[in-house]
Amino acid sequence: QLQASGGGLVQAGGSLRLSCEASGRTFSKNFMGWFRQAPGKEREFVAAISWSSGRTYYADSVKGRFIISRDNAKNTVYLQMNSLKPEDTAVYYCAAKTSDYSAYYYSWLEYSYWGQGTQVTVSS
Repeated sequence: QLQASGGGLVQAGGSLRLSCEASGRTFSKNFMGWFRQAPGKEREFVAAISWSSGRTYYADSVKGRFIISRDNAKNTVYLQMNSLKPEDTAVYYCAAKTSDYSAYYYSWLEYSYWGQGTQVTVSS
């Protein structure tokens, strides 16, 4: 139901834009987030966005470099990633909560719907 795309190989300092398109149902009223998981590490929060307020949330490690946005008409959430670093290398997942409730937005346990992930590799 969630399809992530846009990953790839990029040099440090470069940019990528990830997309997460929903199909089968609309997520236009759901709180949406991006998470990532590097090999041997736990899944970690990257960014999230509220449907109702448009408020955005970011992990400290990406604040000022990444921008999350959404287009409800297209049922799509985006993650613009700028000034990429090798430590950003990971599989990136988009996810949706069952509501627009923002509590514990940083915990992957709060999200019920997940995309398949897209690989982002940043070379030094």
